[in-house]
Amino acid sequence: MTKHSRPWGYHAPEQSAQVDWELHPDTIAIRGGLARTGFGETGEALFMNSGFTYDSAEQAAASFRDDEEHFLYSRFANPTVAMFEQRLAALEGAEAAMATSTGMSAMFASVASMVKQGDRVVASLNMFSSCYVVLCEILPQWGIETVLVDDNSEAAWADALKEPTKLVFIETPSNPLLGLIDIRMVSDLAHKVGATVIVDNVMASPVLQKPLELGADVIMYSATKHIDGQGRVLGGAVCGSRDYIKNTLMPFIRHTGPSMSSFNAWVLLKSLETLTMRVERMSSNAQAVAEALEAHSAIERVYYPGLKSHPDYELAQRQMKSGGSTVAFKLKGDQSQVFKFMDALQVIDISNNIGDSKSLITHPTTTTHRRLTPEVREQMGITESTVRLSVGLESADDLVRDLTQALARL
Repeated sequence: MTKHSRPWGYHAPEQSAQVDWELHPDTIAIRGGLARTGFGETGEALFMNSGFTYDSAEQAAASFRDDEEHFLYSRFANPTVAMFEQRLAALEGAEAAMATSTGMSAMFASVASMVKQGDRVVASLNMFSSCYVVLCEILPQWGIETVLVDDNSEAAWADALKEPTKLVFIETPSNPLLGLIDIRMVSDLAHKVGATVIVDNVMASPVLQKPLELGADVIMYSATKHIDGQGRVLGGAVCGSRDYIKNTLMPFIRHTGPSMSSFNAWVLLKSLETLTMRVERMSSNAQAVAEALEAHSAIERVYYPGLKSHPDYELAQRQMKSGGSTVAFKLKGDQSQVFKFMDALQVIDISNNIGDSKSLITHPTTTTHRRLTPEVREQMGITESTVRLSVGLESADDLVRDLTQALARL
């Protein structure tokens, strides 16, 4: 790598291996965006610096004018962060990506960078609670209208998208009840009225679902989840066209400051190398757990896209590679029974993260979705008997045994 050879990270992703064929995603996850220094290191370099020097005052001025490619300041871009962005974009099949400090900063920036007073936003009702707060509480204070669609039918989306709309935000599968939305159908309807479609792809990950291939314009991630997947660092990312990333998202992030740290980017780079293996194993485990729970007499209902009983099973077969790593279910009983069951678990931890190598369980009503009113939770179908289980990499047999013994305590 020459002294000033690295651009800011918004250019087309690179293939570090010079080959005559299109690389498989598993190879891209290891070699995409790889930029070695003059030392020829095998692992990615970690640049733990805030600023960068220039050969002259004129070079500094030219760099700030965008006349010369040069890193300016790690709030704007950093070599390690740029490698993560390029690798994720290549893995996603996007022209470009930009990393952020957290998943919610990615969600907020992807939306807020596009809207202004008087704009109209259409979103799916079922979503993570913080996304709901952004869309339904914060944006309206800025004079932005948010319309929620609580029916995933084509008729309901067509009705919501009858008039000009700035953007559409959909979360599929949704958190926590894993409802699915037809990305192709919504994207086709949205584009007819000039809307940009943003997909929260956190629950599926880049491994199981490709929203850009289905017609979406922008994808956002909480990299804290499957991309790290080992409970270590926070991070977020947005993928899309080069024009969107460079001219819409980048100015917003540069001036508002939700930058990813170089250390977190380095951890996430290494995590991408094992992403496919982890997600496929977690999804396989989740399928086994969902089937076991569905057959248990203490369970009222199981929500998992890989089950034929799921209302969106056929859509999941078309849109996803498998059902994902998260299972939601409702117990027969009230909140006290749910807490008794959770407290009896011996392998599975009580925690509110998802996509982790360790299996984690939470009670959305009192944790992740507590911020929402009871009326909104009821609209979403979240009750006091709802439980969300993020299935990890343990033995599926051990997980089923743990859940079975805990249910036997009720």
